[in-house]
Amino acid sequence: MTHAPAVRVLSLVLHLAVGLVLFAGCTDDTDPPWQLDHDRIIAVRATPPRVAPGERAVIDGLVGAKGAPVAEGPADALTVTSPAALAGALTRDGARWIVTAPGEADLAAARAGLGLAAGAPVPLALEASYGSLRATKTVWLGASAANPAMVDIDIDHAGMPTAPIAITALRDVPMAIALDDVRYDITWLSSCGTMHDFDLPSAYLRIEADDPRSGQLVLVVRDDGGGVNWRIWDIAAP
Repeated sequence: MTHAPAVRVLSLVLHLAVGLVLFAGCTDDTDPPWQLDHDRIIAVRATPPRVAPGERAVIDGLVGAKGAPVAEGPADALTVTSPAALAGALTRDGARWIVTAPGEADLAAARAGLGLAAGAPVPLALEASYGSLRATKTVWLGASAANPAMVDIDIDHAGMPTAPIAITALRDVPMAIALDDVRYDITWLSSCGTMHDFDLPSAYLRIEADDPRSGQLVLVVRDDGGGVNWRIWDIAAP
């Protein structure tokens, strides 16, 4: 008898819950969800998102602020919310927050406490604080996996940008990443212009005459295994 489908369902439910917490904490009735110029925790990342016994993951986040560029870095505070018995897996190394997967005996005890099958990944639930902003993050213990690779990105039919992007105003500027929207949750965000189809692999940005002419473009990719990654570009419409 296999328990893999149940574990996958649990992964998807927790992943969705994280997205809902972030969404609920960073949007309001006036700012669309793709708007970067807003106080919000955009994403919390574990690198890697799944760690085998003895492996370590670094926890950081991407935070937006009204009137300022986005910032990457460690949370001001980070705590384990579940399971309490594995609180020691989280430590601080200088400015970095680190999760170290415990040995098999501790993982087995945690599985028993959570009602998981033998060998199932153990969800370590974290709460991250950036000032008054809060978000949750799950790191999976007991198996290895990587965050989504941020490759095969195309902006305005010119491939992957390696420098600030020049955006032509008054024109639909296409952008795409070669990932499907079944396994991956894709979000395009911008602090100038209007982003269309922001939650699809292919989107486009349009800057009107009265829009800000410079800002940032961010692409966030989440997968169904709890992984998350992002890319940030400066953009300007001369």
